[in-house]
Amino acid sequence: MPPTLWTNVLRSWSFDYREIIETMQNFSENLSLCIRARYPIIYMLSWEENRVETLVQEIAQKTKKQLITWSLTQGFNPSPGDTGQTNKPEEALLAIGESNLKAIFLLKDFHPFLEKELVVRMLRDLVFKLKRSYKTVILISPILKIPPELEKDLTVFDFPLPEAPELGTLLTNILGPYMNSRDINIELSPELKEKVIQATLGLTLNEAENVFSKALLKDRGFTEKDLPDIIQEKQQLIRKSGILDFIGFSTKLGHVGGLAKLKQWLRKRSLSFSEKARKYGLPEPKGLLMVGVQGCGKSLAAKAIAAEWNLPLLRLDVGQIFDSFIGNSEANMRKAIGLAETMSPTILWLDEIEKGFSGINASGSGDTGVTARVFGTFLTWMQEKTKPVFVIATANNIEQLPPELLRKGRFDEIFFIDLPNQEERKNIFQIHIALKKRNVQKFDLDQLAESTHDFSGAEIEEAVISAMYQSFSENRDFNTEDVLSAVAETVPLAVTAREKVEALRNWAKERARCAS
Repeated sequence: MPPTLWTNVLRSWSFDYREIIETMQNFSENLSLCIRARYPIIYMLSWEENRVETLVQEIAQKTKKQLITWSLTQGFNPSPGDTGQTNKPEEALLAIGESNLKAIFLLKDFHPFLEKELVVRMLRDLVFKLKRSYKTVILISPILKIPPELEKDLTVFDFPLPEAPELGTLLTNILGPYMNSRDINIELSPELKEKVIQATLGLTLNEAENVFSKALLKDRGFTEKDLPDIIQEKQQLIRKSGILDFIGFSTKLGHVGGLAKLKQWLRKRSLSFSEKARKYGLPEPKGLLMVGVQGCGKSLAAKAIAAEWNLPLLRLDVGQIFDSFIGNSEANMRKAIGLAETMSPTILWLDEIEKGFSGINASGSGDTGVTARVFGTFLTWMQEKTKPVFVIATANNIEQLPPELLRKGRFDEIFFIDLPNQEERKNIFQIHIALKKRNVQKFDLDQLAESTHDFSGAEIEEAVISAMYQSFSENRDFNTEDVLSAVAETVPLAVTAREKVEALRNWAKERARCAS
């Protein structure tokens, strides 16, 4: 999109995207500079041929050059001269070399032909001619394939996905036909507009158009209820990566018992990713480390945070990062980080992080240092990241965590999640009984809470389920006595692993903030 259009979009929205506009303009100026400097071959990495072609057309006009596209199915458009049939890549390269035009040649999906020896050799021969002419070749492809012979002659550009101004224009265009419609509500508040656009960041323009249209037709207008559905559409993007898992909005913060101080901390930061916060001078929060006893709600809280903030939750399974081939593990970590940044603002969740990087202390002997390098890549990114990606890490065994991870600046806060107290246990029983669609008033919550001293939230949930199994087998509804019976048969983890729990509590007294 031309800079003038970006400026007009900026004026039409109440929030400020000057930094994003400047970023895209810098990309356009850098590409234009490379073309004017007679860079012979540019490799443009992108799925969006139309957006790339629009930008290159604008640069061609400014540099007074002609834009000529080529594809395997259609050949040249327009033809660079009396060249005859040019559907074959060899014929196309020969025609480019013989052309006397001042032109930019945009070759679409050219990567499969880079495996042919003749094509590679012709490109190398063409480099010499291009440097002494006013011609530039741009290869556009969603896949990066560079033969070793061409590494020094190619310049690679990652074409950015559409940013907020472009998505804002798209939303305006989609709403336009319904301007006078009484059936569809297109009156969006500035805050809702910002949230809708943020929810589609990381998608291509075509993907965003599909998402907007679907949300518009589903509820006959945009509301806050559409945000989870819009974010859910990003699941397709994550599924294709094979490294990250997309976690849907399955849990609300109200379904998490206790943890009052953690909830208060989170609610104070619920608007921290908005433009209003940027204007106020606040930086985006970096992340949160939750350490605690197993089964006390760390993973549940991570899922609830995403729902509370209306942000995509991406779970990084560190085990999927490691690969048997040299260099692939580090590349997988960079790919996961890049995908999380592409979809920002988002939440990146590492569950039981101490197990994922368990080999860090012995790294260099058993795994030739792969774990250390992958962990180093992740730590550096956490410290230096500029995109709004909120990192949530959970851990059960603090002794296995590398000290580098606990240093100030990695996370905004370290919370310790202890076993629930009596009031919190009462609240947890209330939540689970209500989730089973039973009348909470029929249960003695005080007695249940009193009987489950040293029980975790997961153990309380399991006691309710066990009581339901018992009553179901007897063809009746479950009651307080059934739950008490299940509790009496349970030995909690805090008893079987008392020493570990006490050691964790002692560590957290001076090193972490209590979540309750």
